[in-house]
Amino acid sequence: MNTKEFKKLLPLRKAILGIDYGSKRMGIAVSDLSCTIATSYKIIYRKNIESDLVELNQIIKEKEIGGIVMGLPLQMNGIEGEIASEVRKFAEVLKEKIGLPILLWDERLSSSAMENFLIKEVDLSRKKRAKVLDATAAAYILQGALDAIKYA
Repeated sequence: MNTKEFKKLLPLRKAILGIDYGSKRMGIAVSDLSCTIATSYKIIYRKNIESDLVELNQIIKEKEIGGIVMGLPLQMNGIEGEIASEVRKFAEVLKEKIGLPILLWDERLSSSAMENFLIKEVDLSRKKRAKVLDATAAAYILQGALDAIKYA
């Protein structure tokens, strides 16, 4: 699905959930109801798919979510690797179980960009960065998608 198709499927006055997928944890970000600003929200420490779905469903209800943007970790040459394949599989499960529109968003360098920001601009220690990096990367991914959706 492209940005224009995703935008058509979004209900009015609903937020968008951003996910930075990882095998051990997922960074979560949420937009405001006007889908203008992404904010890092939390990190989900993964146990299994069932617990992931329970936690995501809670967030979807609590934050009035109408769509999901998931970071798609392409390789630098644009080719999808093993992790991108995992993301696609997880997105398919989400689509089937949750039923919201899902946009896969190129997330190349999002984690490294946010880590550099947290080091240089915020001056967070390694231990503190580890606690916020995934959610911050999710916000970075979601903000990029929000900006593109605005003009789609």
